[in-house]
Amino acid sequence: MAERIRVLQYGLGPIGCAVARHVVERPGLELVGGVDIDPAKAGRDVGEVIGLGRPLGFPVAATLARFLERAEADVALHTTHSYFDLFHRQILELLEAGLDVVSSSEELTFPWLAHPEEAAEIDAAARRVGRRVLATGVNPGFLMDFLPLALTAICQQVEHIEVRRVINASNRRGPFQRKIGCGMTVEEFRARVEAGRLGHVGLRESAGMVLHTLGKRWQRYEEKIEPVVAERHFRTAYVEVQPGQVRGLRQEARVYTEEGEFLALTFMALLEAEEEGDTIRLSGRPDLEVRLQGTNGDIATAAILVNAIPRVREAPPGLWTMRDLPVVTVLRDMDNITQPGSCFHDGHRPCAPEGTQPATSHLRRRKFPWNSRY
Repeated sequence: MAERIRVLQYGLGPIGCAVARHVVERPGLELVGGVDIDPAKAGRDVGEVIGLGRPLGFPVAATLARFLERAEADVALHTTHSYFDLFHRQILELLEAGLDVVSSSEELTFPWLAHPEEAAEIDAAARRVGRRVLATGVNPGFLMDFLPLALTAICQQVEHIEVRRVINASNRRGPFQRKIGCGMTVEEFRARVEAGRLGHVGLRESAGMVLHTLGKRWQRYEEKIEPVVAERHFRTAYVEVQPGQVRGLRQEARVYTEEGEFLALTFMALLEAEEEGDTIRLSGRPDLEVRLQGTNGDIATAAILVNAIPRVREAPPGLWTMRDLPVVTVLRDMDNITQPGSCFHDGHRPCAPEGTQPATSHLRRRKFPWNSRY
């Protein structure tokens, strides 16, 4: 029987707690610790903090160093921040501690577009210590990038891709409702957007993954965020919205190549949205339309982070994306998981030209078709 994979949950917000509970449910995985800087959580039993309903016998550590004084882990599930400047050093710290990392940080899902130097630093650190890093989630990481790319496999030609995601934010966690501006004035909303700290994070990363994977050279990238203003009173367990205040947002990204618009991504999240669901349209030969219902973002993100563990463990050292790895599926029987690196034989190493040695950086070989601004 294979040994269980020891998992550290790094970050115990609502998503981190959901991920940790899912780890406890899964055979072959062992939750060995939790890290969170919140003084209200540090020192308490992890089982209590994550809402498990029973103690697990070890406390939440305020720092990674404190956790390492007590235990060891194989993989860190990292669920802290969306923005690179806030999580960059955390990823490096986890690698230096000898852990593989599966992160929910949106700007890490395809980082070479906006953060090429930091991405190269993480990749180099991972290869130096023989560990692996992947960032994923329901979006970015699946719905607006990986899934549309997978659908192109049954097309002879693709001329345009459109993805539309509509979320009923009333059913989502408090931090998500606040992230989309619920309860703000329109002026507060626009100020936060201007500061770059409000709205869905990841449209740029999804666009980069799609365009680069399909070998498209983009000429222009446009993104805009607009508030959805309440016409009546709304109340959730976390926020109260008066008429005239913000109940959500509409966010769009469009990418143009020399031939015109190639990719359109629309993200809408608002309280009591009536048309919740996801739609992917491919125009080409043939035209395709796929609609999904029920993709609860919190459940799906917890699932994909945990389900990715075997694929990450099997990959060679380095920083990877969802388009690089073999297909992530619902967690397999851990007794049948192969040794780290074994599923990537020399001919299957992503982005590796013929004759490239495994130790060569795959990032240095990548040729990106966008300009220096994007």
